[in-house]
Amino acid sequence: MGVAIRTAGEGDRELVVRLLDEAFRDDPVSGWVFPGAEDRRAKHPGLMAAFTDTVLEAGRIDVTEDGSACALWLSVPADDHDGDAEDDGPAQAREAVDPDNERIEAIGRLTAAIHPSGRAHEYLWMIAVAPDRQGEGLGTALIESVLDRCDREGRPAYLEASNARSRKLYERLGFEPAGPALDLPDGPPMWPMWREPRPHEAS
Repeated sequence: MGVAIRTAGEGDRELVVRLLDEAFRDDPVSGWVFPGAEDRRAKHPGLMAAFTDTVLEAGRIDVTEDGSACALWLSVPADDHDGDAEDDGPAQAREAVDPDNERIEAIGRLTAAIHPSGRAHEYLWMIAVAPDRQGEGLGTALIESVLDRCDREGRPAYLEASNARSRKLYERLGFEPAGPALDLPDGPPMWPMWREPRPHEAS
């Protein structure tokens, strides 16, 4: 049985923020951004809200019909320069969420600096599955729905894996390393991964 997927709108904002907060609160990278458990509980939802707002405005968020999983995508044009110094998105996120926490800004700048440029691609920013629904294939279904379109359109895809388990999933879906791991300062690695489109057979 297939997984029903729809595009999220503004009315889904709180659902998406909650899914992201629940799925990533214990993620190694979130633990690096907010080292204290109490601080993370208080401020992590605000960072997830900032990410959600960015993608609602500039990209697309897919959600399963039952609201148990979501995927945040941005279409990156060929001439995009993610690492440009004038990009103040990371600074704005830090100011909005926790001005005293420089790691909020750092994570945005570090990932932008390794983001591939030169070819248009789909960027999977984040994907979240409710903790009690993980292992059911919902994340795979969300990703494959976009990868199928990438294959039809001859478009590559990119992401950064934030933990070893998700990295294995992405490898199964055809993603390969896109350079060395990004080692966060005194923190965990993130793995940039790239997927070339697969030949699409016309039916």
